[in-house]
Amino acid sequence: MRPGDVLIGVASSGVHSNGYSLVRKVIDVGKFSLSSPAPFSGEQSLGDALLTPTRLYVKSALEAIRAGGVKGLAHITGGGISDNLPRVLPASLDAEIDLSSWRLPAVFSWLARESGLPQPEMLRTFNCGIGLIAVCDSTRTNDVVAAFNGSGERASVIGALVPVQGAEPAVHYRGSLA
Repeated sequence: MRPGDVLIGVASSGVHSNGYSLVRKVIDVGKFSLSSPAPFSGEQSLGDALLTPTRLYVKSALEAIRAGGVKGLAHITGGGISDNLPRVLPASLDAEIDLSSWRLPAVFSWLARESGLPQPEMLRTFNCGIGLIAVCDSTRTNDVVAAFNGSGERASVIGALVPVQGAEPAVHYRGSLA
């Protein structure tokens, strides 16, 4: 990995397994019913929306690797992007992510509003709509994005690697979740 390598975000299918203690608290405090329509989407019940099965990325990640240029993969689980992405980075690199590069799914907007969680904590608690991040050679970006999208995923460039700015790898965010 080196500065300028691209970060490709692959969309999550929902909350996955992240932050359910906080989700339960939001439901309890707000007196929401799991059988009622989801307040952020009238298409399904709140319970069904919150329990959307976790998306698995094995097949699409293998296709992306076959396309060439993938240097690392970070599954965004508990700890969100902030804690999971640095685990795949060498000590000499940080990640810079543009939060305006994807649209925050409605479930996360609702959770942010109901919980009052500030953006840094949202990014540390939930996947915020990005379930997997691929670190990719900048010359292979289009191939890797096409491989993910051709496998049924929604993938796009969300950032890049930059020289380390502190004692250990970290994620720096530009913009805000929208």
